[in-house]
Amino acid sequence: MSQNKVKVVIAGATGFVGLDLVYYLSRHPKVKITHLCAQKNIGNNIQKFDSRIKKILPNISSLNEVFWEKVDLLYLSLPNGEAQKLIKKLFKYTHLKFIDLSADFRIQNPNEYKKWYTLKHNAKDLIKESIYSIPEFTKKKIKDYRIIANPGCYPTSIQLPLIPLLKKSLIETNNIIIDSKSGFSGAGKNYKNKFTHKNIDNSIFAYGIEKHRHMSELDQEFKNNYKGNIEYSFNPHLLPTFRGLLSTIYIKSKKDVSIEKIYNELKKFKTKNIFIKLLKINTPIGSGNVLNTNNCEISVCKTRHKRKFVIFSAIDNLVKGASGQAIQNMNILYGYKASLGLK
Repeated sequence: MSQNKVKVVIAGATGFVGLDLVYYLSRHPKVKITHLCAQKNIGNNIQKFDSRIKKILPNISSLNEVFWEKVDLLYLSLPNGEAQKLIKKLFKYTHLKFIDLSADFRIQNPNEYKKWYTLKHNAKDLIKESIYSIPEFTKKKIKDYRIIANPGCYPTSIQLPLIPLLKKSLIETNNIIIDSKSGFSGAGKNYKNKFTHKNIDNSIFAYGIEKHRHMSELDQEFKNNYKGNIEYSFNPHLLPTFRGLLSTIYIKSKKDVSIEKIYNELKKFKTKNIFIKLLKINTPIGSGNVLNTNNCEISVCKTRHKRKFVIFSAIDNLVKGASGQAIQNMNILYGYKASLGLK
C-alpha cells in the first residue's frame, strides 16, 4: 500500500449505497480511491450524482480499465449474483481483498442461497474464504479472510441487540416477534419498479410476508450464536422516508431475568463497541438520531405484562446497514480504529 493508504475500487458507485461509500471513503485519511466503476454514465463526474462529495475523484469508468495489481481492496455494491462472478475472476490476485455488500457471500450454504435468492452460486469454492461480518461480533476473526460479506440492513439492526442476549440465554426463544420499518432507499434506485403499490412516496407498505430474504441471514446467525431452537416472526415495512430503519423486537425474558439484567448485558456490549448507543430504560426512540451515522441506537422498554419487553433498535440503513459497516469492516481488516472516517 503506497504511502500507507489503502487503494480502493468501488464497483456500483452510483447507487444509493455506492454513493454513500464514495462519500465516506473520500473523507477517509487512509484511503485512496483509484476507480469509481459503473455500467452507465461512463466519463461522468461522481459529483453529478451526489453534491456532498467535495473531493476531486476519478470520473466514472468501467471495471475493464482497472489494473488490479495496483489495487488493495474492491468494494462491490452490485445486484445479487454479480459479485460472486467478479470475485471468482479476481481471486487469483492474492493481495486483493473484497468487501461485498450484496447477499452473495452472506449465506454459508449454497443450497440455502439458491432457495432464498433463486440464483445458483457460481463461486461455491470461495464461500469458505469468506466471513459474514457484523464487526461488533467478528472483529477478532476478520483479518483471517479476504472476502468480507457485509450483512443486510434488517439483520444488522436485529442482531446487534439480540445476539448478546441470546448468548447469555436471558430471553425465551419460542416466540420472538420482529417488526422492522425502513426508508425506501433500502430497495435501491429502482424501488418504484420493485414496489408498485399506490402512493408509494406517501404511504407505509408491509412486504416480504412469511418469507423475506433477510430471514436466511437471521436463521443462519441465530443458529451460529445459540445452541437451541429459535422461533421468530419477522415482517418488514417500507416507509415514505429516504433513509433510516427502526426494528421493534418483542421478547419475553427467562424467569428471574429483570429488565435491568437485560439492560446491563447490553451495557457491557455497548462499552466494548463504539457505535452502539444504549439509552436509558423506557426511552422512546426513532431513527432521527442515527441518520447519516454508523451508530445503532438501542432502547429497552417495559410493557404492562411481566417479563415481556420491547427492544427498539435504530440504524441508518445506508450507513450502519450498508456503507458505514463496510468501512468499519475495512478499518478492522487493515488495523485502523473502527471509527476512522466514520465520525
